[in-house]
Amino acid sequence: MLKDLFVSDVRLKILTLVLTKPEEQFHVRAIVRAVGAEINAVRRELAKLEGMGLLRKRQSGNRIYYKADASHIYYPELLALIAKEQGVGQQILKNVKELGNIKYAVVSKSFLRGRKSTVLDVDLLIVGDVNLEVLKRIVSASEREQNREINYTVMSEEDYTFRKRKNDHFVSKILTQSRTMLIGDEEEFSSVI
Repeated sequence: MLKDLFVSDVRLKILTLVLTKPEEQFHVRAIVRAVGAEINAVRRELAKLEGMGLLRKRQSGNRIYYKADASHIYYPELLALIAKEQGVGQQILKNVKELGNIKYAVVSKSFLRGRKSTVLDVDLLIVGDVNLEVLKRIVSASEREQNREINYTVMSEEDYTFRKRKNDHFVSKILTQSRTMLIGDEEEFSSVI
């Protein structure tokens, strides 16, 4: 779907690369290798993205480096769109019927930005009646693809609602993390019933 939304496949690949690693700087040739496109197409798209303010450019000697501007007004929304089109987010949405009856599926923005989890962080929370074998298969495949662990938790809808009402520390921590909703309504997810 994003290919239809974004006219250029090269632009989409560049955005996916830099928005999911906002702390990293990328040399033009590294971007060319990562997106598998010709250098002129990459340079053209980099210039457009820099012109929109989505990328920052830094020159060091004769090398030019680009970095995502995480303070850009559209950064969170673009990151959320990418989360639904790649990795574990894409696989959950692709296999939603096989996974069971999911009320909410949430991915932490910290995880989407490439940061490593701490013990208290949850990268992925699924609330509902979930087929755990299917979820384990999806998470394992995504971990291999991304070469990093995905810290996930599954709760029944009743357990989640009960723990949310009781101000459970674990659920409160999840509610305070910045997140991207893959499935479900954001306001309903965070409101106390």
